Order: sequence, then structure tokens, then C-alpha cells
Amino acid sequence: MGTTQERYSRRGVSRFYFLKAIAAPNNVPTRAELGTTNGTDLSAFISDVEGFALENTAIDTPDMASSFTSNIPGENKADNSSFTFYEDKGSDTLEALLSQGVEGFVVILRKGDIQLTPASRSMEVFPVRVGSRSATYTAANEPAKFKVSFNITSEPAQDLAVPAAS
Repeated sequence: MGTTQERYSRRGVSRFYFLKAIAAPNNVPTRAELGTTNGTDLSAFISDVEGFALENTAIDTPDMASSFTSNIPGENKADNSSFTFYEDKGSDTLEALLSQGVEGFVVILRKGDIQLTPASRSMEVFPVRVGSRSATYTAANEPAKFKVSFNITSEPAQDLAVPAAS
């Protein structure tokens, strides 16, 4: 690793997709799956993102030889995850796509849809089920929004290569 680093803001760079299905058994989407009717780019509609991260629950391993309690890695668990969307007064396309109980995959391209760095290992795939979808209400001077909460249904795939453009 060199001494310089190209820092960036996720806003305007990271991309968020919802895919109804992924053909590969290892849940790695193809370029075609990201851009067809199977995949929906949600990025422009998202107001806020929560979760979509893994946590490891450490297991304490105290012993009588020390007053220090060491630990070992335990189970992995996904954080509670959700997107808050801007509500569209003229369309319910997102609400229909992400209705309660719908299963699919949230695909995150952390460093964007990188074409300058082929096979950037910055894609994450979360198998999900929509747990709830509800409008948010406020008297504040802000746009109407709704929140979609996701259950992570199996182990996410991380650090995958972003599929190259065809």
C-alpha cells in the first residue's frame, strides 16, 4: 500500500440494486442481471441506508490464569438493514417491487459501477426478504418518504468482483 489514498464520498458513487433473482448458485450476479428487468437500480430514490453490514459476536474465554478475559470469534450476524426512499406521488412502482414478503437480493457496488478499474472487488450481495414497508410521517418541512426493512436470509457475499461491461 502506497502513501497516497484516493478518498471519496459514497453519496453519488455507491450504487444500490434490487434483483429478483440471481442465476448463479453462488449468488454472484452477471452484468446482464444488474441491467435487465431482473435488476432495479434504487440509487436515485434512496434517502438513507441503515445496516447491510456483518457483525461478529465474540465468545468470552476467561481462564483462571489471568484476570483478563480473552475472546474468540463467534457467530456472524447481519445488522438490521433498511432503505428509506423518497415517495413518488404519481407512481407506486417501488412500493410494488418491495412489498412485504418479497424475496430477492440487495446488491451494493461500494465504489460505484467502476469501469476504469476492471473487476474491482467492491461488490456485496445480501439475500433478503422484505420484512416491512411503511410510510414515515412528519410535520417537518421535508419530502414524503417510506422505509423498507429487510431480513438478511442467508450469508452475504462480500468483496466480489464488479462484473465487467459487455
